Amino acid sequence: QTQLVESGGGSVQAGGSLRLSCTTSGYTYSMYCRAWFRQAPGKEREGVATIDGDGVTSYADSVKGRFTISRDKSGTTLYLQMNSLKPEDTAMYYCAAAHKYCGDVDGKYNYWGQGTQVTVSS
Repeated sequence: QTQLVESGGGSVQAGGSLRLSCTTSGYTYSMYCRAWFRQAPGKEREGVATIDGDGVTSYADSVKGRFTISRDKSGTTLYLQMNSLKPEDTAMYYCAAAHKYCGDVDGKYNYWGQGTQVTVSS
């Protein structure tokens, strides 16, 4: 059984940084795409960043230049380095994995973590 577990969330002041991690256990073969999503209170879940099997990355316009998605060589741990955080980045952050899709449609992802809370104060 494949499981994704996020960590690294917390509270930080605007302008600060956090690094989220997502560890994968179980069956990881053929996971083509890894992604980070977030959901703020009262809002829909939105894609933040993706990284595909070739290492190609993509970012939401709202985080470009501030966030960096990466993974370790084994592919079992996904990271999201978040710099210059803003209050509007406050949300629950989720990691996700998909076998055949790499984009911002959450319904096309096969596996999800439980989420980690990020709170940015002004």
